[in-house]
Amino acid sequence: MHPAYSVIFFTTASGAGYGMLALMAILGVSGVLPADRWLGFVGLALALGLITGGLLSSTFHLGRPERAWRAVSQWRSSWLAREGVMAILTYIPAGLFGIGWVFLGQTTGFWGVMGVLAAVGAFLTIVCTSMIYRSLKTIHQWHNDWTIAVYVALGVASGAVVLSFVAHLFGVAETVVKALPVVLLPIAWVIKAGYWAFIDRTRSLSTSNTATGLRGSPVRSVDWPHTQENYLQKEMGFQVARKHALKLRALAHLLIFAVPLGLAVLTLVVPNPLAGLAAFVAVTAMAAGLLAERWLFFAEAKHTVTLFYGAQAA
Repeated sequence: MHPAYSVIFFTTASGAGYGMLALMAILGVSGVLPADRWLGFVGLALALGLITGGLLSSTFHLGRPERAWRAVSQWRSSWLAREGVMAILTYIPAGLFGIGWVFLGQTTGFWGVMGVLAAVGAFLTIVCTSMIYRSLKTIHQWHNDWTIAVYVALGVASGAVVLSFVAHLFGVAETVVKALPVVLLPIAWVIKAGYWAFIDRTRSLSTSNTATGLRGSPVRSVDWPHTQENYLQKEMGFQVARKHALKLRALAHLLIFAVPLGLAVLTLVVPNPLAGLAAFVAVTAMAAGLLAERWLFFAEAKHTVTLFYGAQAA
């Protein structure tokens, strides 16, 4: 698939935002994070800012962005619409939880319930985002349960890394907050490695023979259906060289997992401001790595329509 930069930014930014929102809500309600006004304001504003920026950027990939609001009307059959509905609904408890935290200094009782609902909404929105790709039977690299696991794991792990930095910024980084990236990053690392191993060792059942309905020897295209590149080839026929894919995978392993994990461990043993600096570098490294990982997520996906344009397998 052709990597669309607006969608790459959307999935990475909103994933981190929802992950951070869910963790702040859980830790705030449980009392691990203090109901400090400025901590709540900056943390929730950053989480909701990442979410909103990501959602808005996704509309730039639409042919008619002004009609984006119509997408939510198809929630009965479309995961894209369900994602939109969940994203809108999540703003309500998240906003109320923010009011309780920032203006009233309360994260329990009614406000705590709103926090729990915000965390649940954030989780379900990430799942809906992943299901947009998981539900596509025409793309073998996405039509598997690893896709859901990767989106959820990376969203929560990246949210934990950002939250750790914000907590250090306000000097309220409890051991639990510091330990979150140390626990969540290895889990996400294993899941992402498992995803890549899965798409490397498995292949789509669709071939040029099944696409054309011809049996026997492999079908080979001798004449193109079009005299010039069309929309399907531009959007769904992107190819990335294997050597480049391996380099980007190595970069993702380094920037998303190895570097942030090492820095997260460092924050456990050194005091502020050095710990805060380490947390900041972890955020920047992970952000760069996530962009590379998500670009590769789209670039390595092969749509079965390419079988009609010379590809032997999808």
